[in-house]
Amino acid sequence: MYQTERVLRRPLRVRYPAAGARIVLRTELDWDRDLEPASVSDDGTCFTFALEARRPFLRFKPCLRRGAELHWAAGHDMLVMMTHQGGRDVYPGFFTPATGAFTPLLEIESAILGRSHKVRVYLPSGYDENPLQRHPVLYMQDGKNLFFPEEAFGGREWQVDESLALLDGMNALDELLVVGIHSGDRMLDYTKPGYEPYGRSVVEELKPEIDRRFRVRPGRGDTGVMGSSLGGVVSFYMAWQWPEVFGNAACLSSTFSHRDDLVERVLSEPRRPCKFYLDSGWPGDNFETTLAMALALSHAGYEYGRDFLHLAFPLAGHDEGAWAERLHVPLQLFYGRLGTAARSD
Repeated sequence: MYQTERVLRRPLRVRYPAAGARIVLRTELDWDRDLEPASVSDDGTCFTFALEARRPFLRFKPCLRRGAELHWAAGHDMLVMMTHQGGRDVYPGFFTPATGAFTPLLEIESAILGRSHKVRVYLPSGYDENPLQRHPVLYMQDGKNLFFPEEAFGGREWQVDESLALLDGMNALDELLVVGIHSGDRMLDYTKPGYEPYGRSVVEELKPEIDRRFRVRPGRGDTGVMGSSLGGVVSFYMAWQWPEVFGNAACLSSTFSHRDDLVERVLSEPRRPCKFYLDSGWPGDNFETTLAMALALSHAGYEYGRDFLHLAFPLAGHDEGAWAERLHVPLQLFYGRLGTAARSD
């Protein structure tokens, strides 16, 4: 049912430090036959393939050939959309688990706050094996509640790594790093005026250190911030205050107008070149104040569906389980393959 009359063609670049071996492809057209690269870079790290198919998509797997040995890339089959005209870069791993990994809890000193930031970083699969790839990065508030139930409030966590693994298996996401920032005094750091030095510390002290230690794409278009409840408020504030740093902000069940003036700032200040995701449950769960912020953005000239998205989830609660269930929405909005095609393909 997907067959077309014409042959669709698209280049695919596999980037991997092959160290004397070579990369071939196996595709669903014939999983038992090697597809050889059309060209190889002089340094042996970029293998370019000329793909052809009669369907608008093609499933494939990079394989590493070393003599008689054949190693398949870890993880699920990859997917390339043949209707896109540009090239596509993929960065496989062959000898590491298909799941992501975590750093130990890191402490990064903050002179601004007079204390250290405690952060844990999620690294996508193959991060250590394939050093050629740089990743977008998402800063998330309430880092204790993101990854491990034994750390999370009430034993319920956002299941961030599980959501990322699922979306990666769907070929739906641009692989990213997640920096989980453990909160200090939430009421102080996440509301006005405390969120002013907190946000400045993240921008001036924490982010430069993350950029130095990890292979991230540091530009604003590849840097986002996310949080829930008060964490959503400070996330919005950080993107609004430093739009040259954060290109997007996701604010779930946020307590806008509680010790802040963000709605008023949206209505009275110049537009920021940022994209915003707002949501809440209903009834309660800050539905009304989230809707007020969405209407303020619309009034300020932000276009719904392009510059911001607002969703309400009937009967959803105000807890980590509810946020885990819909985390995939802002992740796909900001880091999905379709949305990032212009800069990653």
